[in-house]
Amino acid sequence: MTPPRTDLSDFASGLAARLPGIWTSEYQRHTKDQFPRTDQLWDVGHVHYIVDQYVLAHDAVLHGPDRQRLYVADRPPYPHQFVVAPLAPDENGIKPHHFYGVEEPSGIAVPNDPARAAAHVARRVLPRYEQALETLLDNAADEPEPPHRPTPPQVDQVLTLTLYGDGALGAPYESVPPDARLTLYAHGFQYHPHQAAFLLPTAYGETGQTLRVHAVVQQLTAKGIGVNLRHSAPTTSGGLPPAPPRAARTHRR
Repeated sequence: MTPPRTDLSDFASGLAARLPGIWTSEYQRHTKDQFPRTDQLWDVGHVHYIVDQYVLAHDAVLHGPDRQRLYVADRPPYPHQFVVAPLAPDENGIKPHHFYGVEEPSGIAVPNDPARAAAHVARRVLPRYEQALETLLDNAADEPEPPHRPTPPQVDQVLTLTLYGDGALGAPYESVPPDARLTLYAHGFQYHPHQAAFLLPTAYGETGQTLRVHAVVQQLTAKGIGVNLRHSAPTTSGGLPPAPPRAARTHRR
């Protein structure tokens, strides 16, 4: 554990007295651990590194206007400096998604002279902190709950396209909703009566098949028809012949 410096409490009180607005200082000596406070650090720089790498015997929190709080701690191994960093709000209405897109205000190292330190904090920390806090609180007011994706709507008709073990992609004829058949024809699916299935010719290649399936999905979902994509169950028996590459060998039903 880093030995506590005897002047931290006095420094924090002096710093609070010199910051713009009304600030109060709350000094605390740790009997167990420092993390309940430091978990709220709004810093991605060396202040976060210090509390992560060192066991600190004490710290202080300055409480200021408009919900602002500043964390003050030693800066091991620099006996003539302290660190000051913003703390994020710990209110119940603040949730992780509210921090999305908010720039970290982060903290700084300051000299152990309260007057000089206050000038550094007022110039380099408080403007960024105030802006970040304002944005965060606006986010909390505008979107109190996480923007979870809605569940898909229920549909009466569903087309399930299956990728078979022989590379063919399609669906048995009887499983294809009647309103989906013309869309399949329009995007290159062909009906094979001896297999009783709509199949996409392998001659299109993987890229061509992917583009056609994507177009089918877009058009059918716009009509309110759901589309599923699945792999066929593995089989040890001989499979059906693959879909022929030429349209001349197909027939429409």
